[in-house]
Amino acid sequence: MEIVVRGRNVSVTERVQEYVEKKIGKLERYLPIIDEARMELSQEETRSAQHRMTAQLTVRSRGKVLRAEERDQDLFAAIDLVAEKMQRQITRFKDRLYSRGQVRGGETVRVPEAAEQVAEMELAAEVEPVGTIVRTKAFSVTPMNPEEAIEQMELLGHDFFVFYNSDADSINVLYRRRTGDYGLLQPELA
Repeated sequence: MEIVVRGRNVSVTERVQEYVEKKIGKLERYLPIIDEARMELSQEETRSAQHRMTAQLTVRSRGKVLRAEERDQDLFAAIDLVAEKMQRQITRFKDRLYSRGQVRGGETVRVPEAAEQVAEMELAAEVEPVGTIVRTKAFSVTPMNPEEAIEQMELLGHDFFVFYNSDADSINVLYRRRTGDYGLLQPELA
């Protein structure tokens, strides 16, 4: 497993690097097929001193993306919280696979390939005039059906998901409706 640690407004010392590697290394006990774990540490000026340090962890495992974010006043506490949250997400993910019969006892978890999704949508801090593009993000997509897209969107915790629909041979957008069910946008050329 490759572990990448980045800091934004935080210096990533050797002690912090070792601490992150120790905490994230334990996740392999729960999901042994982690390809990459990316920890982003940041410090933000907030009104609440209890939420200044942010730890965001993104784990990639054979095409699936799991993401967790936690805030605390202490950097090491935020790292602990995000590692615990990720462990719970991995456990839920594996339980879903077992309940669907995709994994048998004693077998290594095989995760179907899926699209790589934008890890986080950043919102502009200031109000921008209408029509101004404040950020552009490129990402690769892998063909999947809508059911796989729902699963990937749930793993990421997003309200929408852009994917290549293998059933319709086109780019589609899956979104969560206010009622809790899902909608699918299938664009057509005019």
